[in-house]
Amino acid sequence: MKLLAAALIAALVLLQYRIWISNDGVRPVYRLERAVAAQEKLNARLTRRNARLAADVADLKTGTGAIEERARSELGMIGPHETFYMVVEPPRFPPAARR
Repeated sequence: MKLLAAALIAALVLLQYRIWISNDGVRPVYRLERAVAAQEKLNARLTRRNARLAADVADLKTGTGAIEERARSELGMIGPHETFYMVVEPPRFPPAARR
């Protein structure tokens, strides 16, 4: 009976080792779950970015409004019969120390 109990305890210890310490135990599985979660988060962010880019491409293909908007914001386009006004604020310097 003592031999059977010792064998069962040894088997239990070996199984615990395999679960907690070995290369195919709990720790690597947990590490992989975290890596999968991080990759899913990155994929979701990239999917949203791709959707925005696809919408931009569709806008650029269908009309001239999106092209004109980009030309105005990125290239400073001024259309015909338009007047460009630049408002320049005076520089903000601290008051000079009086002597």
